[in-house]
This record gives sequence, structure tokens and C-alpha cells, in this order.
Amino acid sequence: MAFRAGTGTFETMNLPAPQLRTFGSWSGSSQSPLVIAGPCSAESLDQVMQTAKALKAGGQTQLFRAGVWKPRTRPGQFEGIGYDALGWLQQMRAEVGLPFVIEVANAAHVEKALAVKADAVWIGARTTVNPFYVQEIAEALRGSHVPVLVKNPIHADLGLWLGALERLEKVGSTELAAVHRGFFSSHAAPYRNEPKWELSFELRRQAPNIPIICDPSHIAGNRALVEQVAQVAMDIQMDGLMIEVHPTPDEALSDAAQQITPERLRVLLQILAANAPRNSALQEVIDAERLKLDEVDRAMVDLLRQRMDIVEALGHLKVQHGVGIFQMDRWFDLLQQRGEQAETLHLNRAFVEELFQTVHKYSVEQQLRLYDASRKNREE
Repeated sequence: MAFRAGTGTFETMNLPAPQLRTFGSWSGSSQSPLVIAGPCSAESLDQVMQTAKALKAGGQTQLFRAGVWKPRTRPGQFEGIGYDALGWLQQMRAEVGLPFVIEVANAAHVEKALAVKADAVWIGARTTVNPFYVQEIAEALRGSHVPVLVKNPIHADLGLWLGALERLEKVGSTELAAVHRGFFSSHAAPYRNEPKWELSFELRRQAPNIPIICDPSHIAGNRALVEQVAQVAMDIQMDGLMIEVHPTPDEALSDAAQQITPERLRVLLQILAANAPRNSALQEVIDAERLKLDEVDRAMVDLLRQRMDIVEALGHLKVQHGVGIFQMDRWFDLLQQRGEQAETLHLNRAFVEELFQTVHKYSVEQQLRLYDASRKNREE
């Protein structure tokens, strides 16, 4: 499936994903990422100007980001400066020369963004989750041709992410990009939000022409991990980075822990550039290692097939003898054994336990189908 600009639909295509993707007048690739940087929130004119001048001097920031309205979980927290901050961003653009992008969460926000000629807008994770909100924003943007970034919804629902892009496309917004900022999870550690990189792969498959920008600040939640996440994003060929930058991060009024300084951003981008693969010999080595991974993956799937055959045989035995499907002691024992085995092999225990939780879930479902079939046969 692929996103077809101008049609409002996702159509079947067999085209390779382009290496260089455009978003408005900007473009990016894993070799030369589109860089969107700036503070979590516009806090003062001085803070906006100081940050923008430092980013401009660094020479790699293409779009200045700043929150004007901040959706907060509980009242009483800093909710952004609001409309007054838009004047600061206009002044910054005029004096420093960086275009700016702001978050919009409703039609009123869009109206104000258009009034100050914002260069782009983004739809946040808390908004993407609700199709009513997205449609309201789309209608407000109709005919404006303002580039729009769409962050993934809070929870791992690819349909909502794609649906938001499609709603915007249907009203004529063709300058679109997706922002991967991670997903809420009770198992997100060490990150603030679980990356679930596989969802970005699927988004790429279904919408190959849409740029995907990684937001390592919100995935990491910790400035010490931002570089690590950004490197992964480049390794998997995302098109850009959206990073929160503040001149004095510890004093930030929102998301202080995950913001970095302009100087740290400059160093981070240098590291990413140095790590970018540039020669065919290296690529051949990488391709060879990937072939080994493919072999292991095929073997894993074969083993899962064998495991499910055993699960089915156990299910028939349980049905025949009236034994319950789920046996709590057995499950706890299995989880304990595999967890200890993971630690012995120097594997992440949480990873192995989560893997077996998924395997166990589908094993139980398989046996439940056998029980249902047996019950229906008895009723007939």
C-alpha cells in the first residue's frame, strides 16, 4: 500500500522508497537529515532569540520548533504562553531568518497560526489519537497549503496515524510528514516512550512517499539518551530529526530533562554525520550480516511453528480430559526459567519475558479455539 498525494487514498504500488523526501521547501535523508530544533516551549522573547541565534550559527537547523500552546495532563502545569508567543516567533524569523513550526490542537490554533503565517504546523500525539480533532484541524487548514507534521498517536495504533495523514490529504494538504515520537507503554524503560520502530517500518511500507521524522527527545525523555535514539533513527533511514533544544535546559518550564543545548545538538549532528555509511565495502559487510539475521529469523519462525504444533497437541489432550487451559503455576514457572536463561546468556530479561508473554498469549488463543470447536460439536 502507498499514499497517493492528491487522491486521499492508499493504493497498492510496487515502488522502492525514495532516498530523498521533501516536506514543504525542505528535504532530508538518512545521509543528510532534515533538522527541526528548538525549545519545548517558547518561554520568553530572549529565550527564543538566544536559541534561534545559536541554532542559526550551527548551520544545520532548517526549521525552528517551539510550543505555543502546551496540552498538559493536569491543570496548574505550565500550558504555554499562548498567542503572545507568536509575536516572538515572527520577530525571530524576521531577525534570525529561521522559519518556524508550532503545534496546533484545534481550529482556533490553526486560525492564529495562519494569521502569523507560520511556516508549518504540527499535530501532537494527544490530538492524533482523536479523529474528530484531526478533522477539525484539517477543515481549518483547507486551502492553506501549509506543511503539516503529524505525530504518532500516544498508543501504538498505526490506523490512527495513517488516518490523520489521509484526512489532511483529503482537504488538499499535500506537504505532509510523519513524526515518530514513541508510544506510551508500561514497559518503556529506559525510555520515556517505547520506540516500537516496527510501526515506522509499516508506515514506510504503506506510505513510502511520506517523510518520517524522528523525535528522539520524546522517545528518550532523558537528554543522555537523545543521541542514542537519534543514531537508531538514522540507521533505519528516517528522513530527519525533531529535537528539543534550550539554552539552559535545566531551567526549562516544560520537559527540562529531555532538552539539550544548541552546542550539544551541533556535536550530535557531527557524530551522526561521521557514523553515516558512505562506502560500498561497508555496505557489503552490513548486507552479509543481514543475511545471517535472515537465516536466524527463518529458524525462529520454524521453531515457533513446532511450538504451536505441540501447543495444539496439548490442547487436544486438555479437551479430551477436561483440563483447564490456563495453569497459573506452569506459566509463572516458565517465565521464571526463561528469565533466568536470558540473564545467563546476557540477554535483556525484560525483552525475553515480553517475548514469551506474546507467545503465551497466542498459545492460549490456539487452545481456546480447540475448546470452542469441541463445545460446538457437543451442542450439535
